[in-house]
Amino acid sequence: MSGSATKHYVGRFAPSPTGPLHLGSLYTALASYLDARSQHGYWLLRIDDIDTPRNIRGASERIIRDLEKFGLHWDERVYYQSENLARYFDIITQLSEQQLLYRCTCSRKSLAALNPHNPVYPGICRHTCPDPAKPAALRLKTEDIEINFADRLQGLIRQNLSRELGDFVVQRKDNIVAYQLAVVIDDYQQGITDIVRGFDLLDSTPRQIFIQQLLGYSRPRYMHVPLIVDEQGVKLSKQTHAEAVDTEKPEKTLYRLLRLLRQDPPKILLKAQVEEILEWAVARWNPQHLKKIRAIH
Repeated sequence: MSGSATKHYVGRFAPSPTGPLHLGSLYTALASYLDARSQHGYWLLRIDDIDTPRNIRGASERIIRDLEKFGLHWDERVYYQSENLARYFDIITQLSEQQLLYRCTCSRKSLAALNPHNPVYPGICRHTCPDPAKPAALRLKTEDIEINFADRLQGLIRQNLSRELGDFVVQRKDNIVAYQLAVVIDDYQQGITDIVRGFDLLDSTPRQIFIQQLLGYSRPRYMHVPLIVDEQGVKLSKQTHAEAVDTEKPEKTLYRLLRLLRQDPPKILLKAQVEEILEWAVARWNPQHLKKIRAIH
């Protein structure tokens, strides 16, 4: 724990070890770090490693080393999702006993063929008895109610899960716990009060709030920062083969990221050390420069 950190604010950065840290993920990490430290809060590191087929050997260790090279030091020990599997399945059992889950044998391909222009799950398996011999996912029953929350940058967000999404998967056919459920449990167990992450996860938030409500968990504050996109408007990501972030000159990379975060760093920082750059950025952090922006080049 840093000397002045207090638990009125607990933030986190939660990368998946599916590849090296790239500029887009470092940008999100920096925004989360600055938001926590500017409020004298905790900043935790969690490795979201339960999607084992996508994990790459050595990626977790590399992510940790790279964050350290950029001076983004976290409080407490690194938390790994894979340490929490028993808790996830306890919650799934609890939801099942409350008759909030059902088995679903539908494939993405079959659903897309049924109605390629409608993303709402039509409730096929909710109203039938799927073949018990077939592998099945577990879907969470949604309700015809509106979920709304005030995002610190994007404003008021509303979604009716039942009408706009339908029942959603919380455990996959391969028995891997889905992101939407795992992240809610992790954030609650770590006492997370503030979530700073990319705009691409904004649509996930109503589902997570719905799960929080079902489990009686408190709701964190949310801030979804704009995505870094290329000239074609495509998000920098591991799926689009974004290059690993260059760790040889961390000062220049931090300066570039502060410009992307619209923090207007002075050119004198180009000659500063990592610690000085972060000290300047923490003292002057103003996320409102990013308000209502969804993507940046």
